[in-house]
Amino acid sequence: MTRTALFLATTLLAGTAVDAQVKPAGVDPTAIDRTVKPGDDFEQYANGAWRARTEIPADRSSVGIFLTVSKIAEDRSAAIVADAARAQDRPGGDQRRIADYYAAYMDGAGIEARGIAPLRPAFAAIDGVRDRTALSRMLGANTRVDVDPLNATDFKTGNLFGLFVTQAFDQPTKTVPYVLQGGLGMPDRDYYLSDTAAMKEVRDAYRTYVTTLFRLAGFDRPEARAGRVLDLETKIARAQVDLVTSQDAHKADNPWKAADFATRAPGIDWAAFWPAARLGRQQDFIVWQPGAITGLSALVASEPLDAWQDWLRFHRIDAVTAVLPRAFDEASFAFHGKALSGTPQQRPRDKRGLDAVNGALGDAIGRIYVQRYFPASSKADIQQMVEGMLKAFDTRVAGLAWMKPATKAEARRKIETMIVGIGYPDRWADYGALSIRADDPVGNAERAELANTERQLAKIGRPVDRREWWLTPQTVNALNLPMQNALNFPAAILEAPFYDPKRDAAANYGAIGAVIGHEISHGFDNLGADFDAAGRLRNWWTAQDLARFEAQGQALVAQYDAYEALPGLHVNGKQTLGENIADVAGLTAALDAYHASLGGKPAPVIGGMTGDQRLFLSFAQTWASKFRDRALRARVQGDVHAPARFRAQTVRNLDGWYAAFGVKPGDALYLAPDKRVQVW
Repeated sequence: MTRTALFLATTLLAGTAVDAQVKPAGVDPTAIDRTVKPGDDFEQYANGAWRARTEIPADRSSVGIFLTVSKIAEDRSAAIVADAARAQDRPGGDQRRIADYYAAYMDGAGIEARGIAPLRPAFAAIDGVRDRTALSRMLGANTRVDVDPLNATDFKTGNLFGLFVTQAFDQPTKTVPYVLQGGLGMPDRDYYLSDTAAMKEVRDAYRTYVTTLFRLAGFDRPEARAGRVLDLETKIARAQVDLVTSQDAHKADNPWKAADFATRAPGIDWAAFWPAARLGRQQDFIVWQPGAITGLSALVASEPLDAWQDWLRFHRIDAVTAVLPRAFDEASFAFHGKALSGTPQQRPRDKRGLDAVNGALGDAIGRIYVQRYFPASSKADIQQMVEGMLKAFDTRVAGLAWMKPATKAEARRKIETMIVGIGYPDRWADYGALSIRADDPVGNAERAELANTERQLAKIGRPVDRREWWLTPQTVNALNLPMQNALNFPAAILEAPFYDPKRDAAANYGAIGAVIGHEISHGFDNLGADFDAAGRLRNWWTAQDLARFEAQGQALVAQYDAYEALPGLHVNGKQTLGENIADVAGLTAALDAYHASLGGKPAPVIGGMTGDQRLFLSFAQTWASKFRDRALRARVQGDVHAPARFRAQTVRNLDGWYAAFGVKPGDALYLAPDKRVQVW
């Protein structure tokens, strides 16, 4: 009998609870690696057997529980699309848009027959760029709005700048556009600037890819054109700031008037840029990375016009390779799939088609999704759990001995006024003006992207909607919006193994409860704690409290810096700090809420496991994952989340975990009580 098995048996015999078996435990015992002590490597203990028997699908860069749940949402979306194709919806109706978008994407014969023709007008327009004013006008026209200011790769390639539209940092009733750095074709600036062998290999693959697209599109001297693109993007990368710097909201709070751009960021003809970007009358902006905006603008003046034209041509092709002839699609996968992520095989086209429709018409599918698959009972159950989580977090804050009353009152006000969206939004996107054609996949993608931008820009000048959603219901994710003091929990993540009303409560609190707690805690991480209850960027901390909070953050930075994802590649504790704070605080709140839910009664022992053991195991098993090395490297390099394996190890900061599994000094994960990070 292993040390762990002996401990479980001892607990079962010595505990006051009985083996009730009222509901299933909600923990997968076949995933557990019982050759490992929980205190040495809890993630391997919880998931080691699962990982040993699990293969990464050939068309995936990773596999894990999130993929398992995503497949449920994918199958449901497929059914919605299939039904739309059979429906006799009127022209211009959303079901017809869904059917036609998918049909156009799947029409391989039509795509091959059209060849590169759909891009000829764009190429002609680029050929017509003869001066800086014309270039500035085109850069403005290409600018699109996206939804994540901390993820530069979210902004579509070919955008020198990103736009993000939400309330102003210091005026929460005013909606403004934020201007952000962009312009790269690889995921992060370090892909251009790092001297490591792995990054050099990716750069070589990128050069090959750019060259291939130029050759396939019929351009002469493809190698020389690719060289110009790489040289220009390397200069763009040097002008950008890193992800850690971008996470500092105080550095991002830079209000500029429209007239300021000409003097603070010369090089672009801003008088031509803003009208083309549909912001010709806008006077107020916030510049997220001012040094980068200045540097990128200067490049417009300093770099040769033909380099910019080749950059525009390449990105115009790269943005729509999936709906160009097969050779383009295969070249794109050779770089984006194989070289960047190590994925050996492209996903089937029908699956990628579903992703494309969801990206373009997410709310149209989402409205049907929740009608079919998200019962009112599930929403009511999750609402009750959220209320319990908020109460647990509030109780914890109220009891913090180290926090001054003034700071505590502000924190509790944030909890009290937090807006929680469960399942789906109150209002859906209107696609009435969006034209979708069954014979124009390139145009469909362009028009859908532009329609999203116009919807976002239309918010400017209107009252701020703190209940606005940023995820579709069929998305397997959750979100905290610190500027809205709001949370989104889409319907698709409210599925087993995250949530199952038929299993024991401990597993639900360890899985979806920890997710809920995580998102609540984002309101109090190193970024969220900069915003007050109204979403205003404001320091509401006493100096002493802030110093203590930051010291705990630094301890967590050091803890994650020590984790080695690949030989020589460590997690960046600063880059991932916000997510790590949310993991610790969220799991702590989930444990408190679970205990409160018992109403003073002892937790049942199920399958030889106590309630706390089931909760911690359920938490760790939601992070079961397996990555290809290149995908893992990309995650460490450019993501604010630590790899899943290390997120599961956050249990080492909770006193309850030590008691649940008998973790002692000498165990590899053991932390002395005063070294355990307890941010909240």
